Amino acid sequence: MGGENYRYGVCGVYCGQCPNGNGRVKAISGELKRLVDTVRYDWVGHVVKSFKFEEFRKGLEWFANAQCPMCLNGGGAPCENRKCAKQKGLKSCLLCGDYLVCKHTEYQREWYPFVVDNYQRVREVGFEKHLEEEEERSKAGVDLMGHLERRCCKVVKLEEQ
Repeated sequence: MGGENYRYGVCGVYCGQCPNGNGRVKAISGELKRLVDTVRYDWVGHVVKSFKFEEFRKGLEWFANAQCPMCLNGGGAPCENRKCAKQKGLKSCLLCGDYLVCKHTEYQREWYPFVVDNYQRVREVGFEKHLEEEEERSKAGVDLMGHLERRCCKVVKLEEQ
């Protein structure tokens, strides 16, 4: 199989569970664009002078049409992980013995601590089996949104409202 059919990041984060990689951002922004076009919120700029409706709408349109370029396709930001893995002849940083101490995976280990479990899982079952498991988790609805919300946002629980 070779991992070619899986949506994984070289860094150890599984793209199929990312809100951008699994299409969630595209779907939600498309729905919001449809809503603001239908309701015509263009009047907001008259009430809030700093609000530029057309710029907001262009942003929604961009997100609604954007496709995650995924790093395996050469997309995304310039990435030291991708360069390093390529130099070492590895498909993924998870296959590198230095993963837990590498400066290039510091960000992933800090922001996505589960990648350490991913690294350990690859050691236990192999890279291909790990990708199969992550794809199954993705199909079952597992995504990174909850993790990202806890990490980046103050989520207000319903009982607190």
